[in-house]
Amino acid sequence: MRRRRTIKDDGPDPIDKYVGSRVRARRVGLRISQTKLGEAIGVTFQQVQKYENGTNRIGASNLFKISKTLGVDVSFFFEGVENLDESEIVNLDLSDIPQVPFQEDPMSSREAIELMHNYYRVTDEDVRKRLSQFVKTLAQSSS
Repeated sequence: MRRRRTIKDDGPDPIDKYVGSRVRARRVGLRISQTKLGEAIGVTFQQVQKYENGTNRIGASNLFKISKTLGVDVSFFFEGVENLDESEIVNLDLSDIPQVPFQEDPMSSREAIELMHNYYRVTDEDVRKRLSQFVKTLAQSSS
C-alpha cells in the first residue's frame, strides 16, 4: 500500500523544501527581497517565505513566474534532485549514505549567501561550471 506524505504527518516534502531553497538562494543572490518577488508573481511576501521553507508547494504557474523573475529556467530549481517519486522518497533508505551534520540550514548563513551572490556575478557559464567542479573537488578531498 502506498503511503501518502502529508505536511501534518511528515513535515514538508523534501522536494518542496529543496525547490524552495533554490528559489531562496537565487533570490538572495540577485538581492531581490521577498516582497519584490511576491509583487512580481502576485503573492504576499509571507507566501514567498512559505514557498522558500517548503511548507507550501509552489504551483506550476507560480514556479514559471518565479523562474522568469529570477532569470533562470524552471529546471534550475530541480538541479541536483534525483528523479524519485513520492513513495521512493518516503521509503528511501539513507543509511548507506554518509550524512554531513549541519547545525542549521547552510544556505541561511551570510557566508553562503555572499558566495552564491558572487558565483552568479561570474558571467561566463563555463567559468561558473569549472568553479563549481573545483569546490566539489575541494569538498571531496577534505572528507
